[in-house]
Amino acid sequence: MSYLIELVGVLLAPALFAQTPTPTITKVDPALDALLDPNATLEKVAGDLGFLEGPLWMQEGHLLFSDLFKNTVWKLVPGGKPEAFLTKAGWTSDEPPKVTHFGPNAMVLDKQGRIVLCQQGNRQVVRVEKDKTLTLLFDKFEGKRLNGPNDIIKGKDGSIYFSDPPYGIARRTDSELGFCGIYRIKDGKLDLMIKEMGVPNGLAFSPDEKYLFVADGSAIKRFDVQKDGTFANVSVFFDLASLGRRGSPDGFRVDAKGNIFTSGARGIYVISPEGKHLGTINVPENPANCTFGGKDGHTLYITAQTGLYAIQTKTTGSAAK
Repeated sequence: MSYLIELVGVLLAPALFAQTPTPTITKVDPALDALLDPNATLEKVAGDLGFLEGPLWMQEGHLLFSDLFKNTVWKLVPGGKPEAFLTKAGWTSDEPPKVTHFGPNAMVLDKQGRIVLCQQGNRQVVRVEKDKTLTLLFDKFEGKRLNGPNDIIKGKDGSIYFSDPPYGIARRTDSELGFCGIYRIKDGKLDLMIKEMGVPNGLAFSPDEKYLFVADGSAIKRFDVQKDGTFANVSVFFDLASLGRRGSPDGFRVDAKGNIFTSGARGIYVISPEGKHLGTINVPENPANCTFGGKDGHTLYITAQTGLYAIQTKTTGSAAK
């Protein structure tokens, strides 16, 4: 009898202890259904890369994304495989870098449609010309080296904003500036817009550009945009720690209706314009950033450590990126 019991136990054990697969979508609020199909699937588009960041959809019909470990900007045509678009893209010296995340980071298009790139290793912002040569825009503020430009966005008037956390330097005490700020490039000038944040990272404007959102630590903070283009009245818009999840928001995007799709611990968290968590797109690797793209704009591309993922959405990205 004991043998039969043991045999039955062995046969039933896999069924009793098998883990239920993690669903692609975890819905917290019914409002999520207007943004994502509950049965949407997550596709792994590319893998076995370095540390992926900075996705940018190009109107020519392909995606560019950065690789901080392989020091490369990759190009991906949907249905194809990643090809090197720009090498030595974040650290151009032949000397060994002093930081692990030394490659290129976020990208944005300027008013003329040229790529403006954050070079984390070189600690500067450059423009990528049509022939792929690089033009230095800024590497210093008031004569002091930047820390390591990270995320970058464009305003409706063509001004470009970027965050400058300490990831480009080995130790925070090595910072020449002594603070981590957010800057604006306008009319050929570099202006410090927000000073002495904790660790400013991801950036995005609301669709009407009344608010600037900044990832800082575990929170996404919101600033009012003033008529003169300055920022005021900072508040915590959403704190990932409130969900009991470890990790911090990194890069994120705002959709056309003002919902935020932010990277976080093992997922993309969907936050309403009122700061309510609507649900999560679960990802096998920790995401660092995302962007909307594809032929109709309804594909959300997610850069997550060594893999690039994609999921179809019912929404599209905001014009403010």
